[in-house]
Amino acid sequence: MKAKLKFADIDVTVNVPAGIRVIDVSEKVGSGIVYGCREGDCGTCIMEVLEGMENLSVPSVLEDKVLRENMASKRFRLACQAQVIGDVAVGLV
Repeated sequence: MKAKLKFADIDVTVNVPAGIRVIDVSEKVGSGIVYGCREGDCGTCIMEVLEGMENLSVPSVLEDKVLRENMASKRFRLACQAQVIGDVAVGLV
């Protein structure tokens, strides 16, 4: 199954396989979503979900914890954790 994933910061929409993480696609298309997790700075990849929140995987316990610690509202997710399962549009925080 394919889904459309839109990166509002660069106005690019790509077709992606269901189950892929947003982080894996954003790096390839040049989105401005920042990732510090590889340097041990968890929470830097917080993104805003502009459309299609219901088309992302359910947040894990870890993701919920990181989002709470960063006082992120319900419209935000971690790009390294969120898996695309349907059409979604995301933006920068």
